[in-house]
Amino acid sequence: MLMGIPKILSPQLLKVLCEMGHGDCIVIADGNFPAESIGQNAVVVRMDGHRIPEILDAILQVFPLDTYVEQPVRLMEVVKGDTVETPIWDTYKKVVKERTNRSEKAVGFYERFQFYEEAKKAYAIIATGEQALYANIMLQKGVVTE
Repeated sequence: MLMGIPKILSPQLLKVLCEMGHGDCIVIADGNFPAESIGQNAVVVRMDGHRIPEILDAILQVFPLDTYVEQPVRLMEVVKGDTVETPIWDTYKKVVKERTNRSEKAVGFYERFQFYEEAKKAYAIIATGEQALYANIMLQKGVVTE
């Protein structure tokens, strides 16, 4: 065990976060996301019993967001015609602000299929048990300066 590391971060996930370099992306995927097929070239970490907000909060305690891009956080845009509500996005924005001091402007969107294409390039995908729709979130790693 280590001190100061959120307990939800497993040894496997900590290893993945350490291996990632500046500019690498990680996807924290909801329960509907095709993590295994999209992540054929990525490390897939299973965290089925957990929800995304708690994972996001823990990761952002040890993971710097890229400061060289305007939007190092990306969400999957709601498909036109869907009437899905996305209150989880407000939770994400709050966590990002609290953990990184970045404003809502740090959070951007990819159209659904563009999100899938970008996710195929991700270093890792975390498969969660999140049931909220359009809850997928992608983080781009920054530089550790401390």
